Amino acid sequence: MKYVIAIIRPERLDAVKRELQKVEVNRLTVTSVSGYGAQKGHLEVYRALEYEVNLLEKIKLDIAVNDEFLEPTIEAIQRGAKTNEKGEIGDGKIFVLPLEDVIRISTGEIGSEAI
Repeated sequence: MKYVIAIIRPERLDAVKRELQKVEVNRLTVTSVSGYGAQKGHLEVYRALEYEVNLLEKIKLDIAVNDEFLEPTIEAIQRGAKTNEKGEIGDGKIFVLPLEDVIRISTGEIGSEAI
């Protein structure tokens, strides 16, 4: 089992969800987050004053998958999150972590069956 964390642009969420549904990954948690990486923010003008916005709005996806769904999940996120064919800085990142155990609270199922 693996735990996939993806940080993507907010406007790409619907595309990523569509791609995940195509590979039968239908369970995910979505969180609004702020951060910065290579983009380093940008300047904005408000009431004739410039100020630097260095924390950019992003979407964080948390997805637990069984091992056979890992590669399709990663590929689906990549397809949906890219802003164009080459991709751009700020399109996001995918982190893959080992997942030791999962317990479904309602049924008591444990491990890969709980996913």
